[in-house]
Amino acid sequence: MIITSARVIVTCPGRNFVTLKIETDQGVYGIGDATLNGREKAVVAYLEEHVIPVLIGRDARRIEDIWQYLYRGAYWRRGPVTMRAIAAVDVALWDIKAKALGCPLYDLLGGKSREGVMVYGHANGTDIAHTVDEVGRYIEMGYKAIRAQSGIPGVDKAYGVGRGDMFYEPADAALPTETIWSTSKYLAHTPKLFEALRDKHGFDPHLLHDAHHRLTPLESAQLGKSLEPYRLFWLEDLTPAENQESFRLIRQHTTTPLAVGEIFNTLWDCKDLIQEQLIDYIRTTIVGAGGVTHLRRIADFAAVWQVRTGCHGATDLSPVTMGAALHFDTWVPNFGIQEYMRHTPETDAVFPHAYSFEAGLLFPGEAPGHGVDIDEALAAKYPYDPKQLPVARLEDGTMWNW
Repeated sequence: MIITSARVIVTCPGRNFVTLKIETDQGVYGIGDATLNGREKAVVAYLEEHVIPVLIGRDARRIEDIWQYLYRGAYWRRGPVTMRAIAAVDVALWDIKAKALGCPLYDLLGGKSREGVMVYGHANGTDIAHTVDEVGRYIEMGYKAIRAQSGIPGVDKAYGVGRGDMFYEPADAALPTETIWSTSKYLAHTPKLFEALRDKHGFDPHLLHDAHHRLTPLESAQLGKSLEPYRLFWLEDLTPAENQESFRLIRQHTTTPLAVGEIFNTLWDCKDLIQEQLIDYIRTTIVGAGGVTHLRRIADFAAVWQVRTGCHGATDLSPVTMGAALHFDTWVPNFGIQEYMRHTPETDAVFPHAYSFEAGLLFPGEAPGHGVDIDEALAAKYPYDPKQLPVARLEDGTMWNW
């Protein structure tokens, strides 16, 4: 099954997505997601200039060899651009192989480990009362797990406060907007949010929270300790994890479960976190970490240390990644939870898909491959629209982590 052509499709049905389509001499094609929020064109260039030319003429069935060629064959390894390009190729090839065999992707990985995939939605409010109401709305929709974020008094445009209903997209301008951050105000406010949530909704729903890399390790430990009475499912991205050792201090001071990894690209970014059992959930995603092939290695390594998966699933990933992730989640033995931010109706129309939501679970469907396609004619009606993520400064003007 020889690769005869490959092309990149860029579309913006509400936000920008980069899709790779690979075609073979047997008429079977596959698609993969290569989206890098705010840096989409960098991946487009990498694919068109460096990856597609070396794919033509290769056997599409040799997924492992092609993955190793693209990873080991590039002297400048890793990084978000390279690994997203590799992921797009990898997912498209898994899609092709499953379609050729007439089976859903999860069957190629080893079959089902569960019937449905528990997901969490995002309840974002301008203040505590608003967030309490939003969590209630997600519970009414059937969600068993909800991430809760709230506006912070005295902090304008706080992270996690959406600009619309259901469809949260933080990338908002052609050049980055600037926001102001106050850690002290955040640390004083957040325990009050979860106290109000448990008072109103009890302890049955799983509650999650994202600090978005805003804290130092000690501040992270303080937050985890203060939230212990409210039994969170996890605290996410407390502090930048370039120094994996920093999570040791957090772990020493709190029993609140810890999750990190949505910006990781390879196993090497999380090896110490996992083998030292400094985290409970690894959030690395298929598009960020080189596709199904490499994420499977991360998950298998994590299973040895009783760390579970919790793949990133925000709207900066296309339905292609969501579809592939759900097949992965259905198979992976050490599954934890899957993030699920709903796409706009326009996005869903461009990317028709087999997956579906019911009673707090997502189901990948039984279509051959990963079950997601692209309507190229419709995609062409939504041209690329440059948008970047904001940046953050402290109240004194110091650059900080967004």
